[in-house]
Amino acid sequence: MKIKIYVEGGGDTNALKTKCRQGFTEFFRKAGLDGRMPRIVACGSRQNAYDDFSTALKKAGNDEFIVLLVDSEAAVSELGKPWWHLKDQDNWNMPAKATDDNAHLMVWCMEAWLIADRETLADFFGGGFKDKALPTCPNVERIPKEEIYTALENATRNCRKGQYGKGRHSFDVLARIDPDKVRKASPWAERLIETLQGKA
Repeated sequence: MKIKIYVEGGGDTNALKTKCRQGFTEFFRKAGLDGRMPRIVACGSRQNAYDDFSTALKKAGNDEFIVLLVDSEAAVSELGKPWWHLKDQDNWNMPAKATDDNAHLMVWCMEAWLIADRETLADFFGGGFKDKALPTCPNVERIPKEEIYTALENATRNCRKGQYGKGRHSFDVLARIDPDKVRKASPWAERLIETLQGKA
């Protein structure tokens, strides 16, 4: 089975899209998909991700599994029902060939995955990192997006690599974090990896 994941992220430049692909590829490799790796397609905006996913799904053969991976941007009412949320959040309809297995959410945002592995964050940013600025909630999906960004900015304000910036740091950190820690802290991340392992 060939897996393609259409990811929200990477902005509008080729360089950032490359870093996005590399970050997710390394994350999934460490999650146990080495040797049966999904192809990552960095789409930039979430609307582009949905549009590109929908087009790819229409054209997909029986040996292809097409995945949409976007931030939830808000709390999600029910695990495993992504299209309900995406209809409410973005007014996106579930494409004709899609099932719930084709859509996955980073709740509330990809940075929730990063704060699930605070040890790697501290190691990446080095001296001046303030671990106490990060939320201590064991389920990162309960932390609103604005709170996550504020916490990352406060934790890295005095670091030698500079204050956290999405384009500047996010995908480099993603490539380094421990998928097992993310899976324990994020039920939606656990669902994603289990789905990919079942299809690969």
